[in-house]
Amino acid sequence: MSGTALDPKTAPTFPMAARSMMGDTQLRKNVRHATDVIQAKRARVVGEMPDWQELREAGKQIRQHTMEHLDFYLEEFERNCTKAGGVVHWARDAAEARQIIVGLVKEAGAQEVIKIKSMTTEEIQLNVALEAEGIHAYETDLAELIIQLGHDQPSHIVVPALHKNRQQIREIFRREMNLPELGESPQDLADAARRFLREKFLRVKTGVSGANFLIAETGGVCVVESEGNGRMCLTLPETLITVAGIDKVVPRFADLEVLLQLLPRSATGERMNPYNSIWTGVDAADGPKVFHVVLMDNARTEILGDAEGRQTLNCIRCGACQNACPVYRQTGGHAYGSVYAGPIGAILTPQLQEMHHAQTLPYASSLCGACYEVCPVKINIPEVLIHLRNKVVKQNGMLNAEALAMRAMGIIFRSERRFRAAQRMGRMAEAPLVRKDGRGQGWIGWLPGLLGGWTQVRDLQSMPEETFRDWWEKREKKEVTRGN
Repeated sequence: MSGTALDPKTAPTFPMAARSMMGDTQLRKNVRHATDVIQAKRARVVGEMPDWQELREAGKQIRQHTMEHLDFYLEEFERNCTKAGGVVHWARDAAEARQIIVGLVKEAGAQEVIKIKSMTTEEIQLNVALEAEGIHAYETDLAELIIQLGHDQPSHIVVPALHKNRQQIREIFRREMNLPELGESPQDLADAARRFLREKFLRVKTGVSGANFLIAETGGVCVVESEGNGRMCLTLPETLITVAGIDKVVPRFADLEVLLQLLPRSATGERMNPYNSIWTGVDAADGPKVFHVVLMDNARTEILGDAEGRQTLNCIRCGACQNACPVYRQTGGHAYGSVYAGPIGAILTPQLQEMHHAQTLPYASSLCGACYEVCPVKINIPEVLIHLRNKVVKQNGMLNAEALAMRAMGIIFRSERRFRAAQRMGRMAEAPLVRKDGRGQGWIGWLPGLLGGWTQVRDLQSMPEETFRDWWEKREKKEVTRGN
C-alpha cells in the first residue's frame, strides 16, 4: 500500500506545504517537464477539432442538466443496473463506503484484490481500510503501482506519478521487485511491471474499480484507460466491486459521444483512449459472476445544494486544469494535502470537507483563468474560488491580519487626500530598504514581518519618485502657462 494517506483534516496549510515543496528542485523539474509534454500534446489534438468550443459547450450542458436532475438519473441507473444483474449499494460518506466494500470483499472470501486506478478509492482511503482487515490491494495502473511500491502519494489526477522521473522509478522497481539488474529504458520498466502484475491478474479473484461514467439509460459503467490493466481487472475476477461518486452519472449512452471526445484530448493529449470498457450487469458466459456498485455521496449533496459551487460536480477528472495552472506547476500536487490537487482540488476538497478543513486551498490561485480556458466542460474555477474565499471569510470572521489590512486599504482608497498621504509615507518608509541597480531602478530585497512573504522569492520594485497623477498635474500646469 502507499504511504500515509493524504487527509485534508490533518494536512498542513497550503502555504506551509508549498514552501516545503518549492525547495525540492527535482520534483519541480519533473512536474514542469511532464505538464509541458502533456500540454503540447493536448494543444495538437485540440487544434485538429474545428468544433472544439461547441464540444465544450455540449459537455457543459450535459453535465449541468445531469446535476439539475441528479436524483432522477441516479434512481434510473439503480433500476437498470439491478435489472441487468448488478447490486447497487448507497453510501452516505467515506466511512460507510469503506464498510460496504470491506464487507463485500470478505463475503467473497478474498484476502487480496486487484484495483483499477480510482481517485474515489483514494478519496475514501480504501487501501488503508482493506489493509487494516488483512486484505492486500494491488494497484494495477502503472503510475499507481509506482506510487504504491514507492510508499508515496499521488500528485496528479491522471498521472499520479508525474513527479517521479525514470531513474527514480527504476530505483523503486529494483528495490521492491528485487530486480538489481533492471535497466532504465521505458521498455525495461514496462516489462518489469508487466511481469509483476500478470501473476496478480491470473490469480486474484476479486477486483475493485472506480468509474469514469455511470450510464443511467442502461445501468452500465464506463472506464477509460491507456494500459489494458483495466480491461484485465474488469474481465478476469469472479467478483467486481465498483465505487463511484454520485456525480459520475450521465443520462444517456449517446452522451459518451461528446464526453469521450473531450476527456482523452484534455487528459493525455490522445484522440481516443486505447481502452474504453463499458459493462452492464453480469453475464453467465463472460466476465465477473458477481457485480456490485457502491454509489457514494460523501458531501456531494451539500455541494449540489450550493448554486455557485455546484458546477464543481461537473468535473470529468481530466486534469487539464492542473497542467495549465502556474501554481500547481511550481508546487506539484502534494502541497494540496488531498488526492485532488491543482485548481479542481482547490475548489473540490474544501467542499468535500464541508468547509471545515482545507480552507487555505481556495487561496492557492492567482485567478489567472488558465484553468477555465482548458476545462473541457467549462467549469468556471476562478468564479468558484472567489465564492469559496467569501465563505471562508464569513465563517472565520474578519478579525485577522489580512482582513484588517484590506479594510485599511479600503479606507485609504476612498479618499484622495488619504491616498496621497499614504504614498508619501510609503516612500519615506521604504527609503532605507531600497537598493539601486545599474540603471538607477530601485529594488527592495527584504521586507520585515508579514510583508516578508513578498520578498522571499522575488525582489519588489520600489515606488516611483513621481506618480502618474503628479506628472499629469505638472503637465496641466505647463499647458496653462503656455496658453497664457
